[in-house]
Amino acid sequence: MASPFPGMDPYLEYHWGDIHSGLVIYIREAVAKQLPRGLRARVEERVVMETDGGIAPNPLLPDVRVVEYKPNGSVISVPAVAVAEPLLLRAVPEPLTENFIEIIDVKSGNRVVTVLEVLSPTNKIPGDGFEQYRKKQRELCQSDTNLVEIDLVRSGRHVVAVPREHIPPRRQTPYLVCVRRATDKEIAEVYPIPLQERLPMIKVPLRPSDADVQLDLQPPLDACYLYGGYDDVLNYQADAAPPLTGPDAEWADALLRERGLRPAKRKRKRKPRQ
Repeated sequence: MASPFPGMDPYLEYHWGDIHSGLVIYIREAVAKQLPRGLRARVEERVVMETDGGIAPNPLLPDVRVVEYKPNGSVISVPAVAVAEPLLLRAVPEPLTENFIEIIDVKSGNRVVTVLEVLSPTNKIPGDGFEQYRKKQRELCQSDTNLVEIDLVRSGRHVVAVPREHIPPRRQTPYLVCVRRATDKEIAEVYPIPLQERLPMIKVPLRPSDADVQLDLQPPLDACYLYGGYDDVLNYQADAAPPLTGPDAEWADALLRERGLRPAKRKRKRKPRQ
């Protein structure tokens, strides 16, 4: 069963870990099918370590593995010692991982041509994770790498690489895509995405000599909804998280009632005239 919403389903944000992972994979597949020879789309991973003060300021890429190794099949004997009693402490949470897509040029030493970021709340909520993302964003915008930011979450602050005040008020929407081309650093291509509309087809820049990739964002999101079985999980009678407000809330309520996912409003009975 498909989502009742024509574009982004705001109820999916509560399950963003699964949705984000799916979007990255399905978008990579859609992009890879259109790449010219010499370019590859790869899913990369940032590991963001939690510390007592929050998220660590720098991404830590795992480069150490613990493996079982017995030289020549021999067993090393260890003198018998008393087993120490450990302190029982609350374990540190598992590190957060964030996936993103890099389009690389394999003929030029795997130079990164374009980075596609599907934003998460950790990128948008003030703190170390927010600052870490902004640092990477600045570095990419000053480099010869294109940046595509896909923001389909309403939590947190505006973070894409164009100031919110530069977007006309009537085009400031809950979701948007921002494209920054390495060949024109002064221009930001912004795709406003209203809640009421289907996700757009966007242009993904590659090398200056290549045509843009045409990326339709709706099919990847639809696949996340379908294969995640969210039609049986999401409670459309409750508010989305975070809650919708204003005209978006009114529109969503009417849509869900029309689809039979919320009870129809009772008509008020008119009092008889005396």
